[in-house]
Amino acid sequence: MYLREFQYNPHSPPWQKLLWVKQNYPDNYVDDTFLDELQRNVNVITYDYWATVYESGVITQQISSVIIFIALFIYLQSNVMSGHYLIWAGSLSTGAGYIFWDLIMLKTRNDYEFKRQRVVKSAFFFFITLLGLSPILKTLTEKISDDTIWALTVICFLIHVLFHDYSTQMNTIKIPGSMSTNAAIFASVLLASRLETNTDVFGLLSFAVEWFSLFPIFKRHLRSLSTKVQVMLTLTMLLVCVVLFFPISRAVAFIYILGFIFLTFICPYWLIFIQKYKNEIHGPWDEARPKLQRPKRNLYRKKNIKTGS
Repeated sequence: MYLREFQYNPHSPPWQKLLWVKQNYPDNYVDDTFLDELQRNVNVITYDYWATVYESGVITQQISSVIIFIALFIYLQSNVMSGHYLIWAGSLSTGAGYIFWDLIMLKTRNDYEFKRQRVVKSAFFFFITLLGLSPILKTLTEKISDDTIWALTVICFLIHVLFHDYSTQMNTIKIPGSMSTNAAIFASVLLASRLETNTDVFGLLSFAVEWFSLFPIFKRHLRSLSTKVQVMLTLTMLLVCVVLFFPISRAVAFIYILGFIFLTFICPYWLIFIQKYKNEIHGPWDEARPKLQRPKRNLYRKKNIKTGS
């Protein structure tokens, strides 16, 4: 009612966006210039299709890691593969990856320092401890039914995939999220309790630590070296999943291939297609974002520390 009764007077001073100035305008008055500073989709990033396809390899690699681990567990449980083979394969792969890591880091970073003796000693004590705990871990969930173990394993692996650190652009190598890693290790302990021998339990758990804790860091390092390495690693893990699961279940292998195609090629196109419906507006009504500056005292202190050292 009050807005309708208001009559614009051309001789009155122009409306100003100032709350502390008494103006000849009602409180709910909206001037024609109010939306002049409206901005649409200022911070929206336009995605490229093939770049998005490339980035989706991070997700498919992590899913492939879970599929490969489950296939190895099935081989151990059905006595198709021995735990000794898994121990040797995991140890040799970890050693080769560490040597490659060490050589590349020495060439790419001048400030790289790594104490090899400490790494070897820590790895030795860790695996000795895990070997001693294998009989305990084997009987840890002996009284729990198989259906409960399978359900908990699925839930833990879902948590592992959902909460994994999928960041790709970074300057340093980051360690994956603790929740994701702990969920994968707990799922490995649940599966290991359904194996027959202590050697199989030790082989599966040692491979789980290498596969879910160390391999993601190594993958991140390879991703930072070259895009071709990222693509080759994604295709290699896809091929390994199909080869391992094809004798177990052809249906699962076929479903995995379809899921890989959906995540890699269809989902990026879907994301780019729905991006045109995004409508993000900015204007003078947004909350102000203060620009914090570092105090000069801290800068002076750091400068003195650098000059003094």
